[in-house]
Amino acid sequence: MSISIQTNVASLNAQYYINQNQTFQNTAIEQLSSGYKINSSADDPAGLAVANEYAGEITELTAGVQNATDGISTLQIADGGLSNISQILGRLQTLASESASGTFQGSRTTVNDEYQGLLTEINRQAANIGLNTGGVNNTNLTVYTGGSSTQANAQISVDLSGANNAVDATALGIGTTSVAGGGTGISGNSVNLNNTAATFLSGSATQAFTFNLNTGTGNQAVTINVTGTGTGLSGTQVITSLNNRLQAYGITASVGSDGTLQFGGSTAFSVTTTGAAGGITSVGVGNAINSANNSVTTTAFTPVTAGAEQFTVQNGSGSYNVNLTAANADNTADAVAAINTALAGSGISAVIAPDTTDISLQSSNSFSVNETQLGTGGLFTALGAQTYVPAATSASDTGNALAALQLLTTAIGNLGLVQGVVGAGENKLQYATNLAQSQITNYFPAQKSFFRKTTVGLAAPEGSEKTESPHRIGSAGAFL
Repeated sequence: MSISIQTNVASLNAQYYINQNQTFQNTAIEQLSSGYKINSSADDPAGLAVANEYAGEITELTAGVQNATDGISTLQIADGGLSNISQILGRLQTLASESASGTFQGSRTTVNDEYQGLLTEINRQAANIGLNTGGVNNTNLTVYTGGSSTQANAQISVDLSGANNAVDATALGIGTTSVAGGGTGISGNSVNLNNTAATFLSGSATQAFTFNLNTGTGNQAVTINVTGTGTGLSGTQVITSLNNRLQAYGITASVGSDGTLQFGGSTAFSVTTTGAAGGITSVGVGNAINSANNSVTTTAFTPVTAGAEQFTVQNGSGSYNVNLTAANADNTADAVAAINTALAGSGISAVIAPDTTDISLQSSNSFSVNETQLGTGGLFTALGAQTYVPAATSASDTGNALAALQLLTTAIGNLGLVQGVVGAGENKLQYATNLAQSQITNYFPAQKSFFRKTTVGLAAPEGSEKTESPHRIGSAGAFL
């Protein structure tokens, strides 16, 4: 007996279309409720991928705008500090100009006290804005702003690295300047340069001045020659001739209160000269201590051959330990280099004395030297505190101030260069911010276009017959 199974095709079709309509209505309601065309990956996989790309760009650019804003704020803080330091430099110029005048009747010690205090304030403010030597902003600052497929184009660099972009007193070249009385003169010199009736270096005679300078790590010997013109030089011409070539070394020649030649400046040095016909005569050698500086001048230095000589140099900045051995003090020049390396940053310098065997320690501020260990050879021959020699009372009144004015002029120019870098950096970051904001503005509609609904009514499900749905949705989204 055969079995016949009846299939209700109409019922199956009805169920199919009901399911289709139900799915379609669910999707439509979800789209209308959210306002987006894409609510899940299944709605438009390719479109969602592109939209997510835009969303990622927007997120990155938004963070980049914040980075740039923070960078601008950092540079603006530095800019304000630089403006303040510029005002301090102006005040330093005023003080130096007062002290540089021979008719100044006030106390140069009082003026120098304010001057030194302002140098300390420059260091403090430079550290606060991170532009002291090695400070947090004394580097190549990079700000990530995004908006590019390459990291190089997505970053803005503001290069504030190196000593040229530091603005502490040392980096500006004025750390050791002073406006107290100027330097000392050649011992035994009695020639009065204020005597307008006298002429110097008649004929072609030449006066040679040999300077030993502190270069920071070693000794530099410089010889400056002044040559007669045939008709003789006045005292003013002698000073001018010397200063034209000494200004590169931070040393200034001037006429002391007794009319004799004096030297001063911001560089630790010693000087000697030989007599010349019709020129400035010299009996012995001079140890020209830098402008009212303090010094400890040793007996004849002897190379260290065994053991180690150790001594401590102390001033207001702290204590500095010096260790001289046969490896770093086998001759005078090497010993000077070793001492200056150990004293770096202290404001105290070592130079070879005029006779080329002694070593002179010099500073614009008070310091002390204490021998803690003797070696075979070295600077000192006894343990304990060493002899302290203050600046000569015959120091020129204006030598230091004149040298300080030269260095302050250079410092102001250098500060201006740093201000230029900071200002240019602010502008670069502002332009980068403008571009990033423009990109964000245009990425938003591009991203939303993949989600935005383009129709309000409901179309029949794809593939179904175009028959009216038993339920339709009105403009308010309610079933009618």
